[in-house]
Amino acid sequence: MSNTPFGGKDCNWTDYESAKIIVMPVPYDYTATWQKGADLGPEAIIEASAHVELYDIETDSEVHLHGIHTFELPYLPRSPEKLAQVIKQNFSSFTKDGKFPVMLGGNHSITPGAVQALKDNFSDLTVLQLDAHADLRESYHGSMFNHACVMARIEEVCPAVQVGIRSMSREEFNRLDISRVFFEQDIFLRSDWIQKVVDLLSRNVYVTIDLDVFDPSIMPSTGTPEPGGLDWHQVIRLLEEVAEKKHVVGFDVVELKPNRHNRAPDFIAAKLVFKFLSHIFKNR
Repeated sequence: MSNTPFGGKDCNWTDYESAKIIVMPVPYDYTATWQKGADLGPEAIIEASAHVELYDIETDSEVHLHGIHTFELPYLPRSPEKLAQVIKQNFSSFTKDGKFPVMLGGNHSITPGAVQALKDNFSDLTVLQLDAHADLRESYHGSMFNHACVMARIEEVCPAVQVGIRSMSREEFNRLDISRVFFEQDIFLRSDWIQKVVDLLSRNVYVTIDLDVFDPSIMPSTGTPEPGGLDWHQVIRLLEEVAEKKHVVGFDVVELKPNRHNRAPDFIAAKLVFKFLSHIFKNR
């Protein structure tokens, strides 16, 4: 990882004690099953973040004034099971210190540890998953903590709502709670889907955003870019409503596989982090 903090050198109060927001890059891709490269995602997002305007038009705010500290893990185990424990320990510390945690992947294997830690502090926690894939396999390639098993592990901890789903196995379909899934194909046929999503969430919400939830025409830099998907405004309107109506306790952005010949997806991912933070902190 580079020494550049998230948001670049112009961000205020980047020391841990002063910052209200902790951005933790997790360059992990050991469980990738097709295209590797998501381990390069966090650095690409951080590099692009230095070029995002710090003023947000919609919220008339500069969220970096709350302080953003970039926290680098001193140890990154290869085992996804051990990684979950490392992330859980750090997220527990962030929560204890009153920080708002943001995690940058890396592949989706990084999410369960964060959810486990937050569940210990927020008993009514719900996870909102934005993703092309259901990620509900019980085990995949010999591991229960593979990126294809993320939501299976999370649903052992707390309820979840899944949005943008358009790819899964028969095994995953058989274990779906259809009442809590918003398939991509159905979203385009209804106008009330955002309110329906919000109504299913508890007060405290953790949001995990797999970038392949987006249409690959704007987000091709993922390991498995599924045809179809949501556009920028659909995702932002959903996140805005969640931030307005619920108490977001943390989020992650995962599965960016950077392409040095197309840096636009890196910038989109960085802008997404700033935009969601701006809505979350608008009234805090």
